[in-house]
Amino acid sequence: MEFKLQEINLASKDTGPYGIAVSDKGEVWFTQHKANKICCIGLDGEMTEYPLPTANAKVMCVMVSSKGEVWFTENAANSIGRMTKEGTIQEYPLPNPDSAPYGITEGRNGDIWFTEMNGNRIGRIKDDGSIHEYNLPVQGSYPAFITLGSDDALWFTENQNNAIGRITENGEVTEFKVPTPASGPVGITKGNDGALWFVEIIGNKIGRISPSGDITEFEIPTANARPHAITAGAGNDLWFTEWGANKIGRITDNGMIEEYPIETPNAEPHGISSSDGKTIWFALECDRIGKITRID
Repeated sequence: MEFKLQEINLASKDTGPYGIAVSDKGEVWFTQHKANKICCIGLDGEMTEYPLPTANAKVMCVMVSSKGEVWFTENAANSIGRMTKEGTIQEYPLPNPDSAPYGITEGRNGDIWFTEMNGNRIGRIKDDGSIHEYNLPVQGSYPAFITLGSDDALWFTENQNNAIGRITENGEVTEFKVPTPASGPVGITKGNDGALWFVEIIGNKIGRISPSGDITEFEIPTANARPHAITAGAGNDLWFTEWGANKIGRITDNGMIEEYPIETPNAEPHGISSSDGKTIWFALECDRIGKITRID
C-alpha cells in the first residue's frame, strides 16, 4: 500500500496553522493562531480567510458541527468561537477567567463540548450560547483533546493527570489511568472499531481504550516522535502527527505502525483530520497544509 504526501503553501508567512477539521462535504477548515484567523480550503481548492473579532485570541482547535457551523476555541481570549454558514463569527466568553479552552467536539444531541486546560473543567455550550461547566476530580489534570465516543459519552485526555477521562451527558466523570507513567496523553479520537484512540506525547505510544476502559498501548518506532493529534482513516486505520519526528504515522488494525516523512524540515505537524478516511489532512505550523492520499 502506497501513499502520496503533498504540501500546500499558504500565501502569508508566520500564520501558525494549528487545528484542522474536514467537513462532511470535504471542505478543509483550519486555525491560524499567529495570524488570528479561521481559514477554509473549498472544494475548488480556493482558500478563504476569516479574521477573528478579538485580537490575539490564540485560536487553537476547530470542528465542523452537524449543522455545518464551524466551532473553535480561543485559548487566550477565554472564549468559544462560532462561525455560521453565512460567515458571521460569534464569540462566547467563558464564565471563569483564564480557563484556556482547547479541545472541542460535538455531543450526541448537538451540544458543543470543550476542554479547559487551566480551568480544569469540561465545558458544554448549547445552541443559544448558554454554557455549563463540569469540574474534574483531580486538580491540575490539564484536559486537552475531546471526542464523542461510540457509547455517546465524551472522552478526553488528561495530559498532566496521565489519564483518559469520560463524561456523560449529565456530567458524571470517570477516569482511567494510562499504564505508562507520565505519558502525557494529548490527541484522542473515535476509531472505526468503536474504541477510543489516543497519543502519548511523552510516552511515545499510541493508546487504545475500549468503552469499558481497557487500555492497550503500541510503541512508536521512532524515538521522541512526540505524537500530537490523531484521526480515523479508512477501515480500522488511525493516522497521527509526529511533531518531534516530523512525520505522519499510521497504525493498522493489527497494531503495526508505519511512518511517512514530511518533506519540509521542522514542519511542526499539529492537527490532523479526515472526512472520508481516504484523504488525510494535517496542519503544519511552517505555514503549510499537508495531505496524504492512498495511491491505488
